[in-house]
Amino acid sequence: MSEVSEPDGETDAAVEVTLVPKRGGTSVIWNWFVICKAVCRRVVTARGGNTSNLFHHLKNTHAREYEEATRAKTSAGGTSSTSGARPKTTQLSLQASFTAATPYDKSSKKWKDITRAIALYIAKDMVPIQTIERDGFRHVVHTLDSRYELPGRNFFSQKCLPELYTEVRDRVMNEIRHLEAYSATTDLWSSRTTEPYISLTIHFIDDDWKLRSRCLQTAFFPEDHTGAIIALGLKDALSAWGLDEARLVCMTIDSGANMVRALEINKWTRLACFGHRLHNAIERSVQHDARVARATVVSTFSYSWKKKNALTSAQRELNLPPHKLITESPTRWGSRVKMMERVLEQEKAITQVLAADQKSRHLLPTWQDIDVLEAITKALKPLQDFTDALSGEEYVSVSYVKPVLHLLNTNILKPEEDKAGLCEDIKKRVLDYLNEKYKDPATDELLTMATFLDPRFKTTYMSPEKLEECPTFQVARLDMSGSRTASLIRQEEHNVVNKADLLRAQRDGPYVYEQQARRTELKEEKS
Repeated sequence: MSEVSEPDGETDAAVEVTLVPKRGGTSVIWNWFVICKAVCRRVVTARGGNTSNLFHHLKNTHAREYEEATRAKTSAGGTSSTSGARPKTTQLSLQASFTAATPYDKSSKKWKDITRAIALYIAKDMVPIQTIERDGFRHVVHTLDSRYELPGRNFFSQKCLPELYTEVRDRVMNEIRHLEAYSATTDLWSSRTTEPYISLTIHFIDDDWKLRSRCLQTAFFPEDHTGAIIALGLKDALSAWGLDEARLVCMTIDSGANMVRALEINKWTRLACFGHRLHNAIERSVQHDARVARATVVSTFSYSWKKKNALTSAQRELNLPPHKLITESPTRWGSRVKMMERVLEQEKAITQVLAADQKSRHLLPTWQDIDVLEAITKALKPLQDFTDALSGEEYVSVSYVKPVLHLLNTNILKPEEDKAGLCEDIKKRVLDYLNEKYKDPATDELLTMATFLDPRFKTTYMSPEKLEECPTFQVARLDMSGSRTASLIRQEEHNVVNKADLLRAQRDGPYVYEQQARRTELKEEKS
């Protein structure tokens, strides 16, 4: 029984009354009866912790306190007090207790949804299937839902993943079934365990005029990588996905001789990847220059934890960015330029670390080495931006090739007559390599077509000869009468004539060119 006593008499009114809070009390009523907050000192009985008498006393005797208690009880859900008492626990029924301990039935929707989510995680993030058998992963799944029993990896490898593949394949098949035209990208590559694979990706424009890319397959390719075998493998891949070879506009490949030969055998239009060719041009321009090899000093830090730690300390001491050194990799585009940039950025820290070790002092870069690296970086750094820009797959980049080549020839890599040296030699080597690779008539025709169809460029980068035959040239080559592409070309034909006149006016002088350009703009606005 809980009691609150009232001192008798006026002489006892000032007597200090000490009340001990009720332990474990969860009702808000104890704010008035277990702490000295009550107005009166009457004894109120609360047998067995029942609080009804206490609320009744407040209601009949202290109206204001009763309203406060009622509001507190409503806001706290009638269970917890404002003093932070423990929340009231609800005891599960016997049936609910058995249900919570019973695993999901494997035919239930919940079990199937969780299993599918795990299969999607394995496929999407490309994690090893054995991950699901590791203790850490099982612990996470059990913590998230203790009723779910995780199947073994054989279940995922033989049932879940094949079913998921079939579902995705059917969806992609429906998406590409009626394509009017498409292009493709293919490449041969090796895994970390040196196993050979061949990948095939197609690119197309859907009915909403959005550019789409779908990687159709990455297949194990253990056969000899000859042109004939690769050609047969690519034919089988397109056939397996129900794609008509006649609708293949172009296939992008690297510069490998076997890939070039494979597309020649299949008589498919090919286009070398611009990013890959630009990477090769950069590598070849500095490949046999001994002065560039000085930048490979970063390898000293790659295999020595002591030097890495010393470099970090030197960076803090010299207030340099805490960046790691970059090691050149033949398969990573632009890695050589990035390596030299990082060496120049961390030059002082590298010098300090190498000078402190007698065994590595001979690797100290001299001022001549720094001048060479600065000259090379100045010549090649602008090309890195083009590599990144023309390697995207979320936007059309083939129409950029001719404008970029024009920009390289007339501005960025244009030789300066009054200068000579390593920087100019590198520019010349890069430019000669690219011009040589893109002088093929079939490649030039394809790039001209792509640039013409791009409304940003149209006929800007076309030769006068191509400009004269442009309207009939485009429709005849595409052979797509009635298609959306051909209708767009016909809409551009009235502009082509004006552009041809514009090109001739450009040769007559700036004033004639400006006047003709203005008239052309007015005609286009009216049309």
